[in-house]
Amino acid sequence: MAIPIALVTVTTLAAMILTQASDPELTTDYYVNSTTDKTTVTSDYFTSEVFRGGITIPEGATVFTKRITSEPDSLPSLTGLGVSVAMIKYLPGGTNPHHTHPRGTEVLYVMEGKLTVGLVDTTNKLFTQVLSVGDVFVFPKGLVHYQINLGSKPVVAYISFSSSNPGTVSLPATLFGSGIPDKVHKVAFKVDGHVVDKLQEPFNM
Repeated sequence: MAIPIALVTVTTLAAMILTQASDPELTTDYYVNSTTDKTTVTSDYFTSEVFRGGITIPEGATVFTKRITSEPDSLPSLTGLGVSVAMIKYLPGGTNPHHTHPRGTEVLYVMEGKLTVGLVDTTNKLFTQVLSVGDVFVFPKGLVHYQINLGSKPVVAYISFSSSNPGTVSLPATLFGSGIPDKVHKVAFKVDGHVVDKLQEPFNM
């Protein structure tokens, strides 16, 4: 992908999500924690090199994400700006299981390959799409969604969020790895304890 196109894409996505910013508005030019002397801040404070070199997926994984958020060990200058970004690589068959972002809308842009995505609204309607290079898909804040690479080649996607720390709630891990009582699961899913045990097993190892 040509660099000028990538730059235009990043700028466009940033402009799109800033209009939906969900973080509290800053009353200063930018955030600096109370223990930092603002006169010592340099351009490094606004710079992240996380995406340099692309993404290498760890052995045994099929999906890997690099994130730039307002967390202290990431890019704290994003705090209060209502924006954060990520880059995800999906190997063939790689799946980002159903999850939500409680504090931010997600805008996904496909840089390489073809990616199948889906989201479910509050009426339980499922929306699915197969995205190609250059396509953009919006996942509204708080709605359950997923991505899966059903093709034979890797997929790389660039993601913007309308929050400097959108959070992620993974439904499988939250439901079956958080210690919710088995009785609740049996009633909710209308299954017996053996099924519940099987679903919990990967998260209790």
